[in-house]
Amino acid sequence: MKGRNFKTGELRRSPCPVANTLDLVGDKWSLLIIRDMLVGSSTFGELAASPEGIPTNILADRLRRLEDAGVIVSSAYQDHPVRYAYSLSDKGKELADVLQAFVQWGKKHIPGTRTYEEAGYDFSRARSGRGAARKHTKPRAARRS
Repeated sequence: MKGRNFKTGELRRSPCPVANTLDLVGDKWSLLIIRDMLVGSSTFGELAASPEGIPTNILADRLRRLEDAGVIVSSAYQDHPVRYAYSLSDKGKELADVLQAFVQWGKKHIPGTRTYEEAGYDFSRARSGRGAARKHTKPRAARRS
């Protein structure tokens, strides 16, 4: 996510739209956060319950970066302690087509990939605070990065 100051709009690497889009959402987690928001996740806990297991410190950082770039907006839903709900801005919603292209490409070229719906992922568990219905197939140390 180096290369561009999204608060000022300053381009640092080049004027290439692909390079600048990757500077914003090309890390391992940002598009997954946006994917989860597109299917209804809105709180930190719901986003943290994603089946990929995003570390909470990284989730907090990506939410801040995406908000700074105008891709998401936050609003407090609780005062003590302050807790926020996140939603996609119009700019963020426009990434739905990008994610759909990833889905189509992945399903065509990566055997075994399935959408949340096809995999039977239970979003109601994440939204109810009971945790995600997810399975890790790699040892914990191999999942970190």
